[in-house]
Amino acid sequence: MKSVRTTLSALVLAAAAMSTAHAAKDDMDVARLNSSLDQLARDPALSGYAQSEQARARDAIARLAQARSRDRAHALYVAERRVDLAKATAQLQDAQLKINQLDREHDQIQLDGTRREAEAARRELERQRLQYQLAQEEAARLQEEGAAAQAQAQQAQAQAEQARKLAAAQAKVANAAKRQAELATQAAKAMRSQIQGDSSDSSPPPKKGK
Repeated sequence: MKSVRTTLSALVLAAAAMSTAHAAKDDMDVARLNSSLDQLARDPALSGYAQSEQARARDAIARLAQARSRDRAHALYVAERRVDLAKATAQLQDAQLKINQLDREHDQIQLDGTRREAEAARRELERQRLQYQLAQEEAARLQEEGAAAQAQAQQAQAQAEQARKLAAAQAKVANAAKRQAELATQAAKAMRSQIQGDSSDSSPPPKKGK
């Protein structure tokens, strides 16, 4: 009888030890999962993400802490997966945000590049417009100079023609004056000859000798 009692006592002690060990293990799993989730919640880069997944993970850990022995394995699996999902979702959302930021930065870089290209094209267009305007002004100046030169040439030609006509008229006047001078000379000679002739006729005849 005594040996039976001893055996029963040993079994009770073993069961109690196993129960204590299970409880300690349960506490360790719960503490481990809570610590992992707390670490995620304290992470300044990830804590703001996956809020609903973190809440579900907390609920799964609470159910694990209250689970019976036969349900513990399933509850532990669910709690671990919930914690893993919360971490992965937070990391995914953080990565997605960074990708979106990079996309926006890339778009901004492309936009800045497009703006720089547009500004360079605008400056080039303005430079070409100024060159075209200067070319037009130069062409107009040359045209004005050509017109002025043509007018001067026409004026010089008219002046030359007028000078030629004046010279011809002066030559005619000179010829006429020369002709008049010649006629006057001839008239003077004729008059002189006539006067000399009249003088000869009016002189007394020479006396005859005795």
